[in-house]
Amino acid sequence: MAAPGWLAALEPLAPDVVAVWNAIPDDASTISGLAFRREIRRRAGPGSAGSILAQQESIADALGSVLGKMPEALLRAPGGEGDWNVAQAFAHTTGARRWLVHAAALAARGEWPAQAPLVVPGVPGRADADREQLLLLLEKSRRSMATSAEAIAGHEALPCPLDHPLVGRLRCGEWLLFAGVHDLMHLRQLHGLLAATEG
Repeated sequence: MAAPGWLAALEPLAPDVVAVWNAIPDDASTISGLAFRREIRRRAGPGSAGSILAQQESIADALGSVLGKMPEALLRAPGGEGDWNVAQAFAHTTGARRWLVHAAALAARGEWPAQAPLVVPGVPGRADADREQLLLLLEKSRRSMATSAEAIAGHEALPCPLDHPLVGRLRCGEWLLFAGVHDLMHLRQLHGLLAATEG
């Protein structure tokens, strides 16, 4: 089956992220399959941080673009994730961009805390956030990711103690790449919602 237009447009700009995304079965309840593990390890190895960061910038552009096309009223509509609205789902996405990669940067710098908090997936953002606030959060995620990627560079293959209940454990460079895969999950939701309003 042909890729949807939004994904086909991203593939040449973020080929590694899209390849890992394509390795996850559509019916996967967890993101831990052998094909996923093989693909993310192959594409997030030593020396990959700079190119993956550039791909993350393209994905951030795509997030900003779809948000810009959404009517303000749609930000309060169901967001495709549990009982969240669109604003909550979008803010959650920007938060994951920051914190997943920040965790990898802590490990890369040898600063992993002895009492690290448990990972709680599925934390929504603010339900009343407007477009301007969401774009600010997206910009904040860009800056944070760039800082974290700088720390990860040269340490991509280092194990990271972050233990995600849906993903398990990954290496530092793999978390940098996985953050983009998580973005694609929400981009798919957002494009589906936008298409439904336009159809």
